[in-house]
Amino acid sequence: MNSRRLWRGFACLLVLVLLVGPVAAQAPAEPYELDGSTLTVFLVTMGPGQAVWERFSHNAIWVRDTVSGIDRLYNYGMFSFRQENFLKRFIRGEMDYWMQGFNGERHLQQYVAVDRSIWLQELSLTAEQRAELYAFLEWNERPENRFYRYDYYLDNCSTRVRDALDRVLGGRLYQLTGSEETGKTFRDHTRRLLAPDLAAYVGTLYSLGQPIDRPISTWEAMFLPVVMMERLRDVTVFDAEGNEVPLVTREVTLFESSGPAERQSHPVWWPGFLAVGLGIAALMLAATRSKSNAVAATLPTAWALVLGVGGAFIVGVVSFTQHWAAYWNENLFFFNPVGLALVVLIPIAAAGGRRAGKWASGLTVFAAAVSLRLTVFAAAVSLLGFVVQLLPWFDQVNGEIIAAMLPPNLALAYVVVNRLASEPNKDTQ
Repeated sequence: MNSRRLWRGFACLLVLVLLVGPVAAQAPAEPYELDGSTLTVFLVTMGPGQAVWERFSHNAIWVRDTVSGIDRLYNYGMFSFRQENFLKRFIRGEMDYWMQGFNGERHLQQYVAVDRSIWLQELSLTAEQRAELYAFLEWNERPENRFYRYDYYLDNCSTRVRDALDRVLGGRLYQLTGSEETGKTFRDHTRRLLAPDLAAYVGTLYSLGQPIDRPISTWEAMFLPVVMMERLRDVTVFDAEGNEVPLVTREVTLFESSGPAERQSHPVWWPGFLAVGLGIAALMLAATRSKSNAVAATLPTAWALVLGVGGAFIVGVVSFTQHWAAYWNENLFFFNPVGLALVVLIPIAAAGGRRAGKWASGLTVFAAAVSLRLTVFAAAVSLLGFVVQLLPWFDQVNGEIIAAMLPPNLALAYVVVNRLASEPNKDTQ
């Protein structure tokens, strides 16, 4: 982002200060001393960034008071790669995030500096609700209260903001959105938001299972900050006199990113994935024309490694972690741990020849026989995974994985059965 745009962003912050009013240069009052009448509460929504964890946008609650000097932006999205056992806890699904309050103006400048859009929504809360919200946020920021077990879909920086607002609104948000159907799933949103990052897109498509394919309510969809921002525009609440009024009294676009707008739908990429799968299968079959068993076995061995590592990872996640979103993963039909054995067996089967010794020839025959059975098993399981998509109990959205994996899995079985296992002792050198 050029310096001209950066300075324009800082100018927007200055304009906001002038609109809301300068904060008095004095120590903030204790929460219990406030009646809330001089507090202003904003929902702050930040657009997507470049890092994978920034693709889903972000939000926070900003509380300001021109009288007492309060200027606090409460951010529930704090984590650190330097946390103790970060990698281990991340892998096991036991990662802790925390909430922290910052000076609002200075903190928002950080998002401007990295070219992330910022939208403000002033909330129409009663004086009592504003005081209650501020007291709760201050309590929540205390060291003994600030940490929480992070969940990508059920308990994240946005759901914490949602819950804090719903708390002071007496459950009004849940009442209006808890049973409101969206026609979308967690996976729908994940696919559309990760589309700009192919590696992250493929990784989540592969690793997340059937639980994220159920329809979700608007309440659940507010795990996304932008969805929450858009839905709050239509929410009504009751003021101190009991009149029904809009929750959002005004909106301000504080800064607009120069990056692309957030996608509104997920991509249709299965034809491309199918082309990749067919291409790998074609190369595998073409290699069987070689006179050398070693050449014919190279790509099947490499594919067996993909098959085996991919299957072992899914089994490990399901068996040893708390990542509920990865459970009941139908991609296990197409990634099979038996591939790890094939990585060893296929080269042995391909190494046989008439000049090999008696013991070596026997090992070759054994390896060829076992490879034949395991590859046929893996291919049959993949075909089963494709067929069961017709049944109502198997509704995971993994068409792209099927398209990419099924052709090579079938080709692998064909190569082993018709080349490496049919003539294990033939010298083709």
